[in-house]
Amino acid sequence: MRQGSHSPIGVFDSGVGGLTVLKSLMEHLPHESTVYLGDTARVPYGTKSGEVVTRYSLKNAEFLLERGIKLLVVACNTASAAALPALEATLPVPVVGVIQPGAQAALERTRGGGVGVIGTPGTIRSGAYQRALETANPGVRVKARACPLFVPLAEEGWTTGDVPLLTAREYLGEFAREGVDTLVLGCTHYPLLKGVIAEVVGPHVALVDSAEATALAVAALLARKELLAPATTRAPSHAYYVTDVPERFMEVGARFLGRPIDAAEQVDLKF
Repeated sequence: MRQGSHSPIGVFDSGVGGLTVLKSLMEHLPHESTVYLGDTARVPYGTKSGEVVTRYSLKNAEFLLERGIKLLVVACNTASAAALPALEATLPVPVVGVIQPGAQAALERTRGGGVGVIGTPGTIRSGAYQRALETANPGVRVKARACPLFVPLAEEGWTTGDVPLLTAREYLGEFAREGVDTLVLGCTHYPLLKGVIAEVVGPHVALVDSAEATALAVAALLARKELLAPATTRAPSHAYYVTDVPERFMEVGARFLGRPIDAAEQVDLKF
């Protein structure tokens, strides 16, 4: 299918977390249509090998290409770390991951070179954010910490109150003491917990939302390639696909997206 400015943006993630990226895309690019794929049958990706994640990612991309996308957003930190080179080498459309935009935004925000990164154990263990930051600025000081309990808290809607606040204090108390002035939210679930994270690290630490940074990077790339959808009176379309039953995705996903998900279609990608 021929891609043009009216073609949709494709987005995939292993589950619902990538909907925070989609939410930012909708806010910054309100005229763009989108197609979202949540590989909910194989979530989480963080426990799987890089080879397996790459295979899943290529299949996800193939599905989205069949729907005529003009650009692919890899709205998954694990897939961005493991599969981005293979996707860029294989796909006929531009590919944007979430790690490089988040790292670049952090380097632009930091005042003294102390950057913290929080993410799932798989993302932190991969070292992808650390490498991106240190490659762009060898003088940067990076402190990384896995915060695994943030994901279930976000999915259950426990984003305020004592439980998330105490959890955030346990994970993040050391950042304030070690000269970190910028903190990258290196998981697409974490924007839902931005309030308690900000309360724990304090106002002197700038929070970098990788989802928002990715949306801004997509907007800039589409503008450079003259692929931005024109402003028209026709409302954009937003389609949702999942690889497992859609009911849970629709319920939890509405919290991540900030709006109801009226329908999601289950598909079999035959991995």
